[in-house]
Amino acid sequence: MYQVDKSETKEHQKALPPAAPVLQLHHYAYRARDAEETRHFYEDVLGLPLYHIIQSDHVPSTGEYCPYTHFFFRLQDGSFIAFFDLGDDEAAEPSPNTPVWVNHIAFRVNSEQDLENTKKRLIAHNIEVLGVTDHHIFKSIYFFDPNGIRLELTAQTADELQMFQESKTAHERLKKWSDRKMEWRLKRISGDATKSVLPNENDRPEFGGRKI
Repeated sequence: MYQVDKSETKEHQKALPPAAPVLQLHHYAYRARDAEETRHFYEDVLGLPLYHIIQSDHVPSTGEYCPYTHFFFRLQDGSFIAFFDLGDDEAAEPSPNTPVWVNHIAFRVNSEQDLENTKKRLIAHNIEVLGVTDHHIFKSIYFFDPNGIRLELTAQTADELQMFQESKTAHERLKKWSDRKMEWRLKRISGDATKSVLPNENDRPEFGGRKI
């Protein structure tokens, strides 16, 4: 079997151009059940203006036949949340192995008052809202759009210094998690493992989690 020469690989990597600076999120795209239903929610309720539409019967990236309307709502930083209406009145199905709270899109607002104001608007439109939830460095509310996408609005409460201090321990904490998962995988092979891995630390003991 051919063995990869690690020194050769490193030399090749050194010759690569640097990674392009990623400036910001351009857009996140998801499937919509109905374009007008989605427009009403994002533009009339959340206040994101409809900004751009692309329509075709073939997919440019793959060439396959699939008629669609691709429409974009603009955030204040110039990024977009976008959708595809495929014309069949079907929404994307949820992932069967993932809890509904895991996959979500979070939008940042200016203040806690903005959270409260938006919560009132959502409730007035008969939309169920969870929160305000305190995450220590930000506070959030949660709700679902008409397509079953879980959305979060968040207001930052930590200042830049606190966030910088958090960033200095992030790699170390992730490595501990990865090491713990490796131990768990070895136990799973021998049939002596819990269903899932417990983290090294519990940042949210107030919600009933045990101290780790």
